[in-house]
Amino acid sequence: MKKILMIGTGGTIASGETPDGLVPEISTEGLLSFIPHIAQMCIVDCVQCYNLDSTNIRPKHWLGISNTIKENYDKYDGFVIAHGTDTMAYTAAALSYLIQNSPKPIVLTGAQKPIWFDGTDSKRNLTDAFIYACHGEGGVQIVFNGKVILGTRARKTYSKSYKAFSSVNYPAMAVIQEGKLLQYISPRHTGDVRFYDKINSNAGILKLFPGTASDLVEYMINKYDGLIIESFGVGGLPEYSDFYETVRRGVDMGKLIVITTQVPNEGSDLTVYQVGGHLKNTVNILEAYDMTTEAALAKIMWIMGQTTSLQEMKTLFYTPVANDILYPTAE
Repeated sequence: MKKILMIGTGGTIASGETPDGLVPEISTEGLLSFIPHIAQMCIVDCVQCYNLDSTNIRPKHWLGISNTIKENYDKYDGFVIAHGTDTMAYTAAALSYLIQNSPKPIVLTGAQKPIWFDGTDSKRNLTDAFIYACHGEGGVQIVFNGKVILGTRARKTYSKSYKAFSSVNYPAMAVIQEGKLLQYISPRHTGDVRFYDKINSNAGILKLFPGTASDLVEYMINKYDGLIIESFGVGGLPEYSDFYETVRRGVDMGKLIVITTQVPNEGSDLTVYQVGGHLKNTVNILEAYDMTTEAALAKIMWIMGQTTSLQEMKTLFYTPVANDILYPTAE
């Protein structure tokens, strides 16, 4: 039988009721008591890293989860992480950069309803996660509502529905139906697993809106070492203020600035309109193309933890990791 390590971090799946709402309080052992049939599938050990609402998950917790996996990597055949759904896509993306080229499955799952709730999706999601951890391909994945989604491609697109997550600009890796795993895409793994333990979490996201003031952009650039600017449509910056000069000054200061789009599907293309083409031709910014915002943010945090050279950061950003970016890398 396969040996699987279950890592608890909290989330709705592990929550109990209080007068103020749901609060994580159920341990990993407690979660397993609701799905005793797992013992017939694999040998499970448990570790409780955290017991947090995922709203409270921060980059330091990504490092804690990654380090737990690193310390136990040789002892187990796979890993199941119980996590809240609200920031699961960020954690999945971050782990994809912190743990690269893993031939063993690293599976995140959670639920929209607590495990004790009537009609909960918890039991199915946990069971499917263990099925994938035992029989699926390596790398970081989210298993949810019967879908297996690459960690760098996941986004929460429903706040209450059981089909909480979508795979953005990339097919689902597999599906699990009635306990049967159907693997459509197999990740490529070459060489040994690589663990990273350094990130620079001094990064931010600025979502543009009609009328955004350029001094807000300047504030964000001055505050952070890396900045994701979520622009409109296929991308670009407004021309009604000194956005271009503000961003150029940021780049000249050595800041890592990435333009992406607020639109989930199909990605950016700064060459389509003048508001994007002029930016790309005059300022040394990066473009996220078909990457998710969650992956772009996690990636620049990882990159800034590895180097302070803008040229090296640019090279790393356009080097695909776990199929996070599909556009040509000739930048």
